[in-house]
Amino acid sequence: MALAVARTIEQGGALVVEAGTGVGKTFSYLVPALLSGERVLLSTATKTLQDQLYGRDLPRLAQALGLPVKTALLKGRASYLCLHRMELARRDLTLPDRTSVRALAKVEEWSQVTRTGDLAELPGLDERSPIIPLVTSTRDNCLGAQCPRFRACHVNTARREALGADIVVVNHHLFFADLAVRESGMAELLPTVRVGIFDEAHQLNETGVQFLGAQLTTGQVLDLARDLLAAGLQLARGLVDWQQLAAILERAARDLRLVVGRGMATRLRWTAAGPEAVSPDAWPQSLEALQAACGQAQDGLATVSEIAPDFVRLHERAEALAQRAARFVQPCEPGSVRWIDVGQQLRLVESPLDIAQAVHTRLLKQDGEGEASHRAWIFTSATLGDDERLSWFTEPCGLGAAEILRVGSPFDYARQAALYVPQGLPRPGEPAHSAAVAAIAAEGASRLGGRTMVLTTTLRALRAIGEALQQRFGESGEVEVLVQGQWPKRRLIERFREGAQGGGPGCVLVASASFWEGVDIPGDALQLVVIDKLPFPPPGDPLVEARAQRLQAQGRSPFNDYYVPEAAVALKQGAGRLIRQETDRGVLVVCDSRLASMGYGRRLLQALPPMRRLTSAEGFEEALDELAGLTRASTTDPGLLG
Repeated sequence: MALAVARTIEQGGALVVEAGTGVGKTFSYLVPALLSGERVLLSTATKTLQDQLYGRDLPRLAQALGLPVKTALLKGRASYLCLHRMELARRDLTLPDRTSVRALAKVEEWSQVTRTGDLAELPGLDERSPIIPLVTSTRDNCLGAQCPRFRACHVNTARREALGADIVVVNHHLFFADLAVRESGMAELLPTVRVGIFDEAHQLNETGVQFLGAQLTTGQVLDLARDLLAAGLQLARGLVDWQQLAAILERAARDLRLVVGRGMATRLRWTAAGPEAVSPDAWPQSLEALQAACGQAQDGLATVSEIAPDFVRLHERAEALAQRAARFVQPCEPGSVRWIDVGQQLRLVESPLDIAQAVHTRLLKQDGEGEASHRAWIFTSATLGDDERLSWFTEPCGLGAAEILRVGSPFDYARQAALYVPQGLPRPGEPAHSAAVAAIAAEGASRLGGRTMVLTTTLRALRAIGEALQQRFGESGEVEVLVQGQWPKRRLIERFREGAQGGGPGCVLVASASFWEGVDIPGDALQLVVIDKLPFPPPGDPLVEARAQRLQAQGRSPFNDYYVPEAAVALKQGAGRLIRQETDRGVLVVCDSRLASMGYGRRLLQALPPMRRLTSAEGFEEALDELAGLTRASTTDPGLLG
């Protein structure tokens, strides 16, 4: 892999590498990137991975290679303290509660000593704290060069450092935000970079489509109303009826939300003039009323724009929201799909079906004068598809002509892991299925003293399995049941690891969505992974439907060319939580008999690591007992697990 990356950096072009768990893909791209002497943009899937690369991997390698390399970390605005908004929050008399007041005081104290302003450095700040949006800026509310704290701005400092660095570490969200609106600071950075490396590249398409379309939320309108009222009362009290303007905006947002009604599905198709099951007359009227409310806000703000830069920025925000409302009154763009997400607020979305066109026009042909052909683009992940051409990834990302390399995992899966597909379970979707999955997980957790993770494909299954396990272990306290949502993700994983180290009872963790990937629990802390059913994409999802319809229009099979590859990649990601290093041992249970009985099951099995198969409940129990015995023995002789 390192040789292929080095060759691509030297010659230019695009390289796609699927590198199995344990290959060492991070060093395989970092070493040739560092030795090349080129300016490198390195993009990862999450801020956590960013911090790991910037704070651990890059410094270690640079030191080992004896290279005087300058590195920089660049995150999105919401990761950095905004000094101006912190000062506004201090004067805000409507802070939610005492906890928020204490959190703000802690942020202010930390602001005196931080050099970077990166909130990840502030210990004890919950990532879900309501104070965070009050002390960070967004593209909407940032005052830019007009800000009174512009010279001390942490975002601008990070951007300046990035422009002067040899290697800049960003994340996919930031990268695509810049491609979409040319605002994140990479508009200046990207043209100076000759090598782009995307780690965890399997998330690129889904991340990209979020930014390359258009979005309007009722929350954005409510934020505008709140910020307009706060700035108006602080800086121009009595010059405009700020209370009335804020009330008009709030009413327009509320009315749009009420048009959809209560008890609706969380995501509604939008194939005609409006979303399904929503009044075709009331919907456009509410959108036009929202547009008019933003227009009234613009008029009021225009009369005081010379008093403070805050009003100029608020005027721009009102104008942008009015334009987005107008766009959603018009028909959907060709080649895109629309839907609304329904929750406490509404989110109106228009999205392209993939990022292929954006990659072609904005990456591979960035400069249009031959320069792009000498640029090097490397895309890598442990899971990029289930065929030789990695079509699941390369097709929607417009990388059909890229060089493909597949590097298998060095792990001995036949010795280290076993796969069990229980027979005779209720079918997925039947009410009794989740109870049966919980029973299998409980059996495993009891025998192993915890060390069990249950991955679900739906939130309904998450709740049902979590409740069943809590009932099973609630009184005995033999195993602690952790359920996604009860604590932040990082805290859940910390507690799970503690349980395996003898710090109280062992744990079983029930999780969905983000826990299918990016969770690294090596050693004997995790020995059993239970997947409730095959992770096919939800057929009712508007984006999934639109992609399937496009394939059908091309004369292709949506099931074979979309649903099965999607399930294969997701299944491989989930299974990848089990074996993280050469000494790990474990069992994977997939509670869906279709994996063994349906024709497409063979294709899904081939996507999984080559684990040995367990064919009976007795074999499953014996494998668990063997794992439990190894774990007990390893406490006296740690070499046994190796």
